[in-house]
Amino acid sequence: MIIRLNNFVYRQKADSRFGHTTWTEPEILAALRENFDLRKPGYRDGVVLVPVSPVGWFCSTIEMWSGMPLKATYEPRREGEAPRLHVGYDVGETGCGAAKQAAVACDIVLYASTVLAADGSNDLPAIKGNWEAVCYLPRLHLEDEPIRPEVLMANHYEDDGGTPTNMTDSQFVEALRESRAYWNTRIMLG
Repeated sequence: MIIRLNNFVYRQKADSRFGHTTWTEPEILAALRENFDLRKPGYRDGVVLVPVSPVGWFCSTIEMWSGMPLKATYEPRREGEAPRLHVGYDVGETGCGAAKQAAVACDIVLYASTVLAADGSNDLPAIKGNWEAVCYLPRLHLEDEPIRPEVLMANHYEDDGGTPTNMTDSQFVEALRESRAYWNTRIMLG
């Protein structure tokens, strides 16, 4: 088994709108190997969530409130990919100093390289046993965090950069219902 960080995950850094860590790459990889047997199934076969210690991880998801100032951008997630709409909390609008908070739990999303090969985003050869970390999910509570609705839809409808869910329509609707219920009151920093 080979585990590595996919190039996509490097966008999750301290000065980004995403959750991030102070851990080094060797520390992340060691934790993934050590905790791989604790993995939970992801939204489809070939996607798993590996829990790691939350110490040194920071979450960018916050609870929403009425009148919250939001900021929208329309940009690609990575070079060469079609743009997507992103809506987040507009920290600059209020100057309230909202910042990422220390996580109380964290999962790292691993994709099998064979799954990533569907859209050519794999960094390792597409062979069984190769896994790539594509996303960090630090959070402020112990409850699992479902995939965001817009990400689930981009994957299900196979938008540019989306990884097919292989879900039936009823499975997709159930996953979307769970996702919306969770994300209806939460948002990422903009």
